[in-house]
Amino acid sequence: MVLAAGMGSRYGGLKQIEPIGPGGETLIDYSIYDAIRAGFGRVVFIIRKDIEAAFREVVGGRFERRVPVAYVFQELDDIPPGFSVPAERKKPWGTGHAVLVASGVVREPFAVINGDDFYGWESLAVLARHLKSGSPDFAMVGFKLRNTLSDFGSVARGICECDANGYLHSVTEVLGIARNGNGARSGGRIFSGDEVTSLNCWGFTPAVFGKLDPAFKRFLERQGRNPRAEFYLPEAVGEMIRAGEARVRVLTTGSRWLGITHRDDRQIVQAGIRELIAKGEYPGRLWD
Repeated sequence: MVLAAGMGSRYGGLKQIEPIGPGGETLIDYSIYDAIRAGFGRVVFIIRKDIEAAFREVVGGRFERRVPVAYVFQELDDIPPGFSVPAERKKPWGTGHAVLVASGVVREPFAVINGDDFYGWESLAVLARHLKSGSPDFAMVGFKLRNTLSDFGSVARGICECDANGYLHSVTEVLGIARNGNGARSGGRIFSGDEVTSLNCWGFTPAVFGKLDPAFKRFLERQGRNPRAEFYLPEAVGEMIRAGEARVRVLTTGSRWLGITHRDDRQIVQAGIRELIAKGEYPGRLWD
């Protein structure tokens, strides 16, 4: 499941369809290439209806003859009866809502990734192994915070705490995190840089939908009138953990993370992809 409905407000455009690779590949191209190698058998894109034509032409069409593809639309008015959309709200309801809207088309264990992040083959491979194991536990691939920051502005990250057995204890979405020497800071909060960080690289069973649905309703009751509030997937999972409704295994990986939040990040990501191609980890043109 590829989350690609974000507005790209900080980036200034549809970063999901920006060419990154030498053959015009997007970050989504690399994610799907890695997912197929890892053994995933179907792709579900979560997009907005207003970007459907451009997305299908530039991205989706590349995969439709290689792997089964489905499209699900995340729209503002896709909310439970009894709730309404604030007139001034423009952006989608958040990553938790993006996963929830796919409940009608996903019936098997699945991974969730962002469309504007590069996680590397190993990240998707460890998720695939977990999902194939038949474990009822959810899973999350964790990255070090310092390796997920932008040199060109602040980012939002899910900061995690784990127990001694490798399970996620809590995850808190922190906004406005900026590089600070070898660490980071957000307002007055200082981070060492070694913190385990969620980048929305998750593994779930379909049971997650039955837990996200009431959580989204609680969110709307509390914050539905706030035009900027978002139902973040990490916070929703954290709520499940606190309620004893889910266990989340934290998976480690040596994969390199690359991502685009701000427009200037693109050059760094392109250089990182070229380096991986030079090492032989990817062909020069993915789909030749």
